[in-house]
Amino acid sequence: MPDTPAVHRHGRRPALLAVAAGALASLIAGFLSWPGAVRAEAAPAAFTHPGVTVSQTQLDFTRGKVNSGAQPWKGAYDQMMASKYADLNRTPKPRATVECGSYSNPNHGCTDEREDAIAAYTDALAWYITRDERYAKKSIQLMDAWSAVIKSHTNSNAPLQTGWAGSSWPKAAEIIKHTYTGTWANSGRFSTMLRDVYLPTVIKGSNSNGNWELSMMEAAVGISVFLEDKTSYDKAMEKFRTRTAAYVYLASDGALPKTVPSQNLDTTAKIVSYWQGQSTFVTGLTQETCRDFTHTGYGISAIAHVAETSRIQGQDLYGTDVGERLRHALGFQSKYQLGEPVPGSLCGGSLHLGLGPVTEVGYNALHNRLGIAMTNTQRLTEQSRPAGSNNLFVAWETLTHGDNPA
Repeated sequence: MPDTPAVHRHGRRPALLAVAAGALASLIAGFLSWPGAVRAEAAPAAFTHPGVTVSQTQLDFTRGKVNSGAQPWKGAYDQMMASKYADLNRTPKPRATVECGSYSNPNHGCTDEREDAIAAYTDALAWYITRDERYAKKSIQLMDAWSAVIKSHTNSNAPLQTGWAGSSWPKAAEIIKHTYTGTWANSGRFSTMLRDVYLPTVIKGSNSNGNWELSMMEAAVGISVFLEDKTSYDKAMEKFRTRTAAYVYLASDGALPKTVPSQNLDTTAKIVSYWQGQSTFVTGLTQETCRDFTHTGYGISAIAHVAETSRIQGQDLYGTDVGERLRHALGFQSKYQLGEPVPGSLCGGSLHLGLGPVTEVGYNALHNRLGIAMTNTQRLTEQSRPAGSNNLFVAWETLTHGDNPA
């Protein structure tokens, strides 16, 4: 539009403003429809239950495969049922205050809380597959024991601990609340525990290594689904989208990785330091690849879990940059986990391997559902079956997501 002198025609201003506002709204709407755009309206109009990482149709598929003796599901089920987490004699060990220092030193209730939460989820899965009411009641016993006692998490690892345990509790609770035909008298108290003890901590996020915030957002998203809290769901999803973009590098990001604004990584030197000293950025590299694959696996797993929950809730992130980053992160880490030689330009030519049982959810979504070739991830996934538990927040994903079309 050519420059013109200002004309003060006050009578036309409201109409012009209305037109401008309409145009702006159209532009915003158009932007929000782009793949990869962070959508404020992430929460569904109505939440789907059970809907945290695993859906009822996925559970039905799994149940059918196990009951027919089909592999790899039957083997995965047998592995789960033989684990300590499925023990019907398990005694919960709740604490009012769980204190977790760096690398779990001190460890006052940290392992107990995480493993009781995984056990509650394990028992919920066992209930769904077997319809043996003892497992539903055991899951409820574990959830009730903690909801009656816990008040807080303390010390330096408190945010991460809250995220890890807070990722497993809603997975268990979703299955029990929405599929168990018996009663759960204290479900309201459990909701209060999630709302008052876990959600306020995890929803704040973290500026530590990226796996912290990703796990915390996994917990926040799962808890929000269980509580049907749309505001928290949207807030958690926005943080998740920002952190995922800052955790996995794509060449399309430019010369340097994206950053989380609150971390003030405003120079190349700061970014390189945060990326464990890595100054050469290649597609699929994560912020913690040069730290070790174990922590990288935590971050990748949390990305997959949130994407899966989001898909169940009606917003499929696998077709956005989240899916693209997840695909490349899985492929990049998998090839080195499988033994490919490490170039000198990557982490000084030395990697600390140990990715963990974290590939099933992302591989199933991207390869089986979307038809994307993922040779390295496929090979690692299939040779690692059945995927067990990392004893933190990942459990039994060959059983629930292995080649699951639902």
